[in-house]
Amino acid sequence: MVSQEQRRRQLAREKFLRQQQRRTSARRRNQTRNAVIAAVVGVLVAGGATAYATGLFKSDDKKASAAGATPSATPTSKAPDPCEKPAEGAVKSLTWKKEPAVTIDTSAAYSMKIATTCGDIGIALKASAAPHTVNSFAFLAGKGYFDHTKCHRLTTNGIYVLQCGDPTGQGSGGPGYTIPDENLKDKTLKGNVYPAGTIAMANTGQKHTGGSQFFLVYQDSQLPPSYTPFGTISTSGMTVLKKIAAAGESTGQGDGAPNATVVVNKLTVTKS
Repeated sequence: MVSQEQRRRQLAREKFLRQQQRRTSARRRNQTRNAVIAAVVGVLVAGGATAYATGLFKSDDKKASAAGATPSATPTSKAPDPCEKPAEGAVKSLTWKKEPAVTIDTSAAYSMKIATTCGDIGIALKASAAPHTVNSFAFLAGKGYFDHTKCHRLTTNGIYVLQCGDPTGQGSGGPGYTIPDENLKDKTLKGNVYPAGTIAMANTGQKHTGGSQFFLVYQDSQLPPSYTPFGTISTSGMTVLKKIAAAGESTGQGDGAPNATVVVNKLTVTKS
């Protein structure tokens, strides 16, 4: 017998996968258009689901109602915004033709700090298990790629993540190159669950399509092991994420833009 809770989670996952497929199609159309406009622009990476992952984790596109779904209810009233005003500055429009060469020291410890308008999120990175991913973040952070970008997606039903890393703020952007999937057999991924405290890559739903979008898991979330887990969020970072989640999302349906004004003021990667 399938319980109501199990059925709810199943429906949430199915909805998630349908959104991923739609986003993949939209992304491919954008790629064709961009190839005509500028041949130097590479594959646009969506991170979600993301969720790129939410692939989620595919890169997000504008939300569309699932086939056969009932019309969305009127969004609920927003909770007070728990975040501060963004730092002054503008998002940089940067793209590259190919993934940067891997230059990090995979035997060393690396950490990432996401300084947001809602507080700092510290992350211990898994350089040896996900060298391409960590190297890409170090490269992009050094270019200021993530600075002043919005975290554009919050899910609060079935899957519990905050998705960030898209300079367009719409869920369709990326650095112009893709990176391979890594660390998909991480020992923390048990029973197709990404545990709270995980940071993972969003993708288009296809293999090896990660770019810049990523998602931060603030509560255990059941997902297929298709999204590169590349770090662990600090205790203080989890407190920030839960504050953001408590403010809710814009649709009232469990998947939309966060009500909190979550902007990455600065993202840095540091070798210990």
